[in-house]
Amino acid sequence: MNKLELKNIKGSSDYGSEDEIIRNFISNTLRKTFEKYGYKPLSTSILCYYDLLALKYDEDNDILKEVYKVTDQAKRKLALRYDLTVPFAKYIALNKNINIPFKRYEIGKVFRDGPVKKGRVREFIQCDVDCVGIEGQMIEAELIALYVEGYRELGIDIIIKYNNRKIMKGIIEECNIQEEKIANTITIIDKFEKLTKEEIVQEFSKIGLNKNTIDSLIKYLNMNFEQISTNFSKTKNLTLQEGINEIYELNKYIDTLKLNEYVSFTSTLARGQEYYTGTVFEVFQKNGDIKSSIGGGGRYDEMIENFINDGKKYPAVGVSFGLDVIFQIIKEKEKNKKTNTDVYIIPMQNKIQALKIAETLRKQNINVDIEMNERKMKKSLNYANIEMIPYVIILGDEELSKGKVILKDMKKGIQKEIEVKKIGGIKIESN
Repeated sequence: MNKLELKNIKGSSDYGSEDEIIRNFISNTLRKTFEKYGYKPLSTSILCYYDLLALKYDEDNDILKEVYKVTDQAKRKLALRYDLTVPFAKYIALNKNINIPFKRYEIGKVFRDGPVKKGRVREFIQCDVDCVGIEGQMIEAELIALYVEGYRELGIDIIIKYNNRKIMKGIIEECNIQEEKIANTITIIDKFEKLTKEEIVQEFSKIGLNKNTIDSLIKYLNMNFEQISTNFSKTKNLTLQEGINEIYELNKYIDTLKLNEYVSFTSTLARGQEYYTGTVFEVFQKNGDIKSSIGGGGRYDEMIENFINDGKKYPAVGVSFGLDVIFQIIKEKEKNKKTNTDVYIIPMQNKIQALKIAETLRKQNINVDIEMNERKMKKSLNYANIEMIPYVIILGDEELSKGKVILKDMKKGIQKEIEVKKIGGIKIESN
């Protein structure tokens, strides 16, 4: 029998207690932020029919190359979800009696069989908010505000790049690029900031664009929003007009909410998914330590409409926070706490009293652990130090005979006696 080599699959990880404390902090922080903005929890299935996930794409699309395909015992073609947006659209399609508009959040695992690098893994958690049933840019402005608040609560400085797919498509049409080349053109544009001008020209040439077309396209893509809106102020291209008007509207909300310092209009931002129909977002760490985005999303008005196909409109928009990349940022900043325990009780043979005190403190929402192995004082205190537990309560016989216990502040290295009957009133800074 061959000896099994124990290891994790590339791009997946196990997370010990110290790491999971950080990850729980992230998900709990975001959950509170999402609910603050009126989003309700939702849970969708990890397993999906492959055809559902592939509905919007050609087989050569990059996203489909990264789908984990599986089959069940009946040989049905299934897959692990690669994001939370398509399953959300499926949920709306299967629950037509849902009260619209509907705002939901979901925190769950997704899977992509793609390249592994810093900030990018294959099994990861997305934290999504989506809204169906609202048109106009007011909801997009709210999502920008939610992004700013969520990352602020996590202690991360961000910049949100945003664009409108209608502007991008309109510019492409203005350059007289054939319909069948638009998808490939957008894919190349999405790499605009990662490639040199020579490499961009080379990529466009490969898909059959001539020099004049490439020059015009690059000229327009290097414009800021004011230059684009001025240059195309008299355009008869309805798609381009709509995109410009939508960004005008969004910018008014951004000004009103004083969010300008957090955003940057970027005409080359496409987002890879073909289902986006309007405004798109990507979030980056402001100091650039991690080059890849740490969040993203946008408007996808046609996806749910295509699923349901009942003649009604289902405008939808959503954004995602990447928990795993956020985890790396927080861990590297060394802001993590090694423990979520606030108090460690050392009974010194007084186990019943220890359980009573622990119960009293837990009723105050203080996290308590107890030394149950009857180790010596030195070993017990060393354990609390290694675990970075901030407070220790010692139940010595002499102190208990006087109705008191010892409360030790492990950070400051000081201790004092407190009365047992007052234990319910002590002030403990919860982790």
